[in-house]
Amino acid sequence: MKADMMKPKKLQRGDKVATVSLSWGGPGAFPHRYEAGKRQLQDEFGVTVVEMPHTLRDASWLQHNPQARADDLMQAFADSSIKAIISTIGGDDSIRILPFLDLDVLRSNPKIFMGYSDTTVTHMACVKAGLVSFYGPSIMAGFAENGGMFSYMVDSVHKTLFSSAPIGSIAPNTEGWTVELLDWAEPENQTRKRKLTPATGWKFLQGNGSHRGHLIGGCFEVLDWLRGTDFWPAPEMWQGTILFLETSEGAPPPTAVLRGLRTYAAMGILKELSGILFGRPGGQVQPEQFDEYDKVISQVVLEEQGLADLPVITHMDFGHTDPMFVLPYGIQAEIDCDTQQFTIIESAVGETRK
Repeated sequence: MKADMMKPKKLQRGDKVATVSLSWGGPGAFPHRYEAGKRQLQDEFGVTVVEMPHTLRDASWLQHNPQARADDLMQAFADSSIKAIISTIGGDDSIRILPFLDLDVLRSNPKIFMGYSDTTVTHMACVKAGLVSFYGPSIMAGFAENGGMFSYMVDSVHKTLFSSAPIGSIAPNTEGWTVELLDWAEPENQTRKRKLTPATGWKFLQGNGSHRGHLIGGCFEVLDWLRGTDFWPAPEMWQGTILFLETSEGAPPPTAVLRGLRTYAAMGILKELSGILFGRPGGQVQPEQFDEYDKVISQVVLEEQGLADLPVITHMDFGHTDPMFVLPYGIQAEIDCDTQQFTIIESAVGETRK
């Protein structure tokens, strides 16, 4: 673990979990979808889900009230009866809550916080506060999976959030993956399982030997929005990082990834890394196009920067394809290029105090 980061306490059955709408007001727009995620989360994990004052507000109201969204997050962290906080859904304007966050509240009340996509913004606030947080499923995208949650995701949540044992080796999903769009506006779709594309495993693109480092990353586009703000990680945070990146359902083209990685190189970040993890491209990117992303990663990392030993794994099961595994910020992981294994070598949560 990055030395200055705090681990929250593990979750237990019966714990209270708060939901927050930090960006788009999805629960207000599609309440049946939110309720499905809440129900499936409670039934599987035995927790009690509670909403913060503005979680279910109309999407338009939330758009115009970023401070209210931030206030919900601060209240959830400050409430000692709440043991974890999960984002309801992503969006595109979490960045507007940053002026209203009190990092001292996060530091003083370390607890599990999880979400992905635009929630990357709040994860970077947790990093700045020195708190381990979790890049993983949201209520409406993940826990609300059509026809029931994927066992791959469920197993990862159990292992990462409910156990203080080292997380261990992360295996690729073998049961197939999906980005199929089933309209949330049609409630009958909730019981209709999405079509799966056959799993082909991960791709160890390059690298030699075994490399360890702490995990930092998020949604590729959202991270880019944070450059130049106070919430961009400090230079020392990048030293020895295993950087995880994934692209949103907006499906930025390979050229966007190329330019973004060149920016990381120009900032001196790439040469500091212990490895790169790249999620399976999100959105309607066809599998035959995945190699185009691999090529631009290799172009920057190997051809332009000469980092031949830097491990790079692509086509991984996190981000905007389902199912996903959970990535804990600041926690030590290992990429073994020789055995082609990825391992999270420590626990991400501590024991619950008696």
